[in-house]
Amino acid sequence: MNLFENIREALRSVKTNLLRTILTGLIIAVGITSLVGMLTAIDAMKAQIEESLSGFGSNNFTIRSKGVSGGRATTSGIVEKNYPPVSYREAVNFQDRYEARGLSTVTTFVGGAVEVKRKSKKTNPNSRITGGDENYFLINGIKVEKGRSFSNVELQYGNNVCVIGTEIANALFSKEEDPLNDFISFFGRRYTIVGVMEKQGGVGGDTGADRAIIIPVLNAKNLDRRGTFRYTITVTAPDPLKMEYEMGHATGIMRAVRGDGVGSEDSFEVAKSQTLGDRLEEIAGFLRIGGFGIGFITLLGAAIGLMNIMLVSVTERTREIGIRKALGATPLRIRQQFLIEAIVICILGGILGVVSGISIGNLVGNLVGPGGFLIPWLWIIVAFCICVLVGLLSGFIPAYKASKLDPIESLRYE
Repeated sequence: MNLFENIREALRSVKTNLLRTILTGLIIAVGITSLVGMLTAIDAMKAQIEESLSGFGSNNFTIRSKGVSGGRATTSGIVEKNYPPVSYREAVNFQDRYEARGLSTVTTFVGGAVEVKRKSKKTNPNSRITGGDENYFLINGIKVEKGRSFSNVELQYGNNVCVIGTEIANALFSKEEDPLNDFISFFGRRYTIVGVMEKQGGVGGDTGADRAIIIPVLNAKNLDRRGTFRYTITVTAPDPLKMEYEMGHATGIMRAVRGDGVGSEDSFEVAKSQTLGDRLEEIAGFLRIGGFGIGFITLLGAAIGLMNIMLVSVTERTREIGIRKALGATPLRIRQQFLIEAIVICILGGILGVVSGISIGNLVGNLVGPGGFLIPWLWIIVAFCICVLVGLLSGFIPAYKASKLDPIESLRYE
């Protein structure tokens, strides 16, 4: 009895016990569905989010004051020279010099626990005020849903105008009221609303982005009575493939603006922005580990169920095994027969599990947003490898037991 005859006999046995095969295959299918479904859903959601955020932050880098607090920097416990923070004048000077190469925006953080008022209404003291310019919204991928961005005159003179988030608009205005060209107050000043940003949402229920208010950066500078504001320049490189070159060019411009001497170290920091894609990939990696762990536990239960059914099959076919041994079948061929049966059942269940897992995973993934149909070839290959492995592990003990049966005792078995 050669290997090919064993395969044909295993398929014949699977076909003969069709109901048992279907029930056993469903056990494997559930495990594979949970594994492939979760991993496909994670990849599909990641693809949808990446598509909606394509290009955002992929070629950005920032120029900021040196050190965590913009002052004294430390390296390996050694205190370095205390550099002054990047000033508004230096930031604007750099922006003017870099304008011929690409876009840049100058921003400064004004406050993160601000109470905003309008007539008798007011928000919780959790609004975030940021100073920005006309390129702030473009570089940060924020759309002004209603109204407009700042005009050149408003930026040049630092007028009291602002663009607000949706949460602030909903808190201070009813649905019937139009916030555009209306007034809100904070820091004891009255500001005219010229635009409302689109809803951005947040992770874990944090909607801080929708509580933001953007004012002209010069207006923000005028609010700095103690001279403690620090300015950050975010630059969009014209060619993402030449990021390092553009960062070097920007460093040269900023050194000239800051007056850093030849041979001296930089008095500022230039850092590549961590893109949302990088953060998303990091989160997706943890989700994949969790999904694989849950799927593995499910498959472990399926493997135990398959082993139990194969042991029952050995008991039912004791007499058949005795006849095969009496006709000259070796223990190796007997083991092969039962291992092949287990693997065939696992593969049949795996095919069903992969199809249903891909369908469920894409369905869940597309709930994030409309998109294409993702076929995770890597997880398909992994799933079938796992099916073969589960078949080998689940069928080994029953196959070994069958190969050790005494032919005389097996023939006498009723």
